[in-house]
Amino acid sequence: MVTLDNQVKHKIEGDAYRWAILFGVWLIYFSFGLTVAALAPLVPKVCQDLQISYGEMGLILGAWPFVYILSALPCGIFLDRIGPRRALFLAALIMALSGFLRCFSDTYFMMVVAVSVFGLGGPLISIGAPKLIAFLFEGKNRGLAMGIYITGPGVGAVIALSITNSLLLPLFDNDWRLVISAYAFFTLISGCIWLIISSHQLVRVIESQIQAEKSGPIAETFRSLASIPSVQIVLLMSIGIFFFNHGLNNWLPEIIRSKGLSFAEAGYWAAIPTTISIISALLIPRLATTERRVLVMGLLILAAGLATTLLHTSPGLQLAFGLCLQGLARGAMMTVALLMLVEIPDVGPKRAGTAGGLFFTAAEIGGVAGPLVIGFLHDLTGDFSYPLNVLTVITFLLLALLFALQKTLKHDLNN
Repeated sequence: MVTLDNQVKHKIEGDAYRWAILFGVWLIYFSFGLTVAALAPLVPKVCQDLQISYGEMGLILGAWPFVYILSALPCGIFLDRIGPRRALFLAALIMALSGFLRCFSDTYFMMVVAVSVFGLGGPLISIGAPKLIAFLFEGKNRGLAMGIYITGPGVGAVIALSITNSLLLPLFDNDWRLVISAYAFFTLISGCIWLIISSHQLVRVIESQIQAEKSGPIAETFRSLASIPSVQIVLLMSIGIFFFNHGLNNWLPEIIRSKGLSFAEAGYWAAIPTTISIISALLIPRLATTERRVLVMGLLILAAGLATTLLHTSPGLQLAFGLCLQGLARGAMMTVALLMLVEIPDVGPKRAGTAGGLFFTAAEIGGVAGPLVIGFLHDLTGDFSYPLNVLTVITFLLLALLFALQKTLKHDLNN
């Protein structure tokens, strides 16, 4: 665990500006969610414009998680060297660049490259944010802070799903490229705002503490973390969680639209789980205390499994309930998994950057496979029924892994 100097620790805990820093992190994560979700409601238009199939679109949607897999660990090392302030600003620049490149993509290959660039910026956020929060907050406030910043991508996704087809496309004369460019410009502005917020002395104090808490050669740290059985199980779980999240996040508007709804109506329905996920991210991590964490995760996985079953139904109360359950699971599963990882013995906030790199490297295997598998299965079968069944199977596998994790953690505590 982090062993901060008592004077420094007191200064951090007593400084209200840490909540302003949290807002800056939230804003960058908001832009992350905005950019990720922007393509989902535009899938039919992009496919028509580039003359590609849903299977090929699945490759586009999974392009950035693939790059993420390759870059997460190097980004963890890079972040430890330059600090979270510059790393998060650089992440915003990369995300904005990815957005602008999409606007100029007129071939399938160019779009794959444009989306892939995003994978270089994503790890700097999802690794840097928990590392920064681990030093700024402790105890229940840490769970609250993690829950707050995790709502960022959820709120961004709600905005993208709700206004892309209903507001921005009509505003920009149905030009999907101008819609993407508007989101990219906002991401650039959010990076500049973060740079201003993070110029405060408190951030520099945190960065000095991060430098002081470095622990040995990074390669050795990777090996030692990856050799811990409980860490290995959490990494496997992260693959399933991201398969579920990325698969549904990217294809949900089309899954709903296939039930006979319009583009705008599908966007509104798809915003339901994203809205619920924001509430879930705020409330559930605080409830997931150490002694209840496995139980909470189990209930979240059950909610995810039931959601995939209810998504087979037609628009109505059952579908709405299924979407709410999906949002409940989506909003908190990743956060609770990260909390479990960070608080495993011999991990802790001191190694949060490295552990985060391992977590997201493994997780984005599911992030790539989710949208890709759903897209190709749709092309093969002509609908989304079989892909939804695959997602249900994934939730059963997650329950089995959670049971194994519980046994492993008990064994570690007894020893």
